[in-house]
Amino acid sequence: MPIRASVAVVSGALALSALAVPAAHAADGGSSYRSEIAKVFAQHTSGEAAISATPAPEGDLGVSFSDFKIAKVIKVGTTAPVSAVVSYQLTYGADVDVDADSFLSFAGIYRGDFDDPSAGQSGDEPATCVATSATTATCKGAIDIDPTEVDPEFRLRNWQAGTWHAAAVALDVKAGKSSTQSDLATTLVQRNSRLTVNAAPEPVKKGRTLTVTGKLSRANWETRKYAGYTDQSVKLQFRKKGSSTYTTLKTIKSNSTGDLKTTTTASVDGYYRFAFAGTSTTPAVNATGDFVDVQ
Repeated sequence: MPIRASVAVVSGALALSALAVPAAHAADGGSSYRSEIAKVFAQHTSGEAAISATPAPEGDLGVSFSDFKIAKVIKVGTTAPVSAVVSYQLTYGADVDVDADSFLSFAGIYRGDFDDPSAGQSGDEPATCVATSATTATCKGAIDIDPTEVDPEFRLRNWQAGTWHAAAVALDVKAGKSSTQSDLATTLVQRNSRLTVNAAPEPVKKGRTLTVTGKLSRANWETRKYAGYTDQSVKLQFRKKGSSTYTTLKTIKSNSTGDLKTTTTASVDGYYRFAFAGTSTTPAVNATGDFVDVQ
């Protein structure tokens, strides 16, 4: 992915420090996206983290953000990059030209408090903004998350799963002005889950006992492997052959390694599955039904 720049913001309304800032995008004939965003960060930064190679934008661009939309849940596994589409509306004055090469906007998500975020992510490219009137524009972009990221500043940690907040930035490099707004929306960045099931014996005689086993696991972002999700309530469900509806038979809990095991009585042909309702850090998941022929 493109190199990303970040600044540890210690004060000011532009506290997007932990957001992974896209880079290497030509903004104004030779100024990179990375350097221009870094300048914006710098105006509200002090100490060792400050970027002071070139002056930062000092004025308010007078842009406001609204109608921000992002997926309610972003599921992240252990290897595949994930891209979540975002859209939002800009409202601005007559002196702002969103079609100018010097104009840039991007969205990001952050964990924790905006003034002192503990983590953040954004897109690998700035958003595309299209004017809809003399003072409004719609923007579309993405939040790009790579679970294989090696940079410790942007690499996901397991404790970061949960609620993240959205923010957006607009800046005019030539004018030396920028605008930022936080708490535009929320999303759940979750550790992707997996669930398996196996009912045995197959086939089975009517009235005999079936043993149903499986495993509930979720992504471990630190080891980049899936591991058992322990002590979680999981439903055993059954769907009769020819039906489209599952009925819950019982609820059990996963053990210390995420394994599941229970028994039930075979009655008619049908499908057995485990169903997990999910948590704030891990998405809901249903196992693919296992068909049992009852004789």
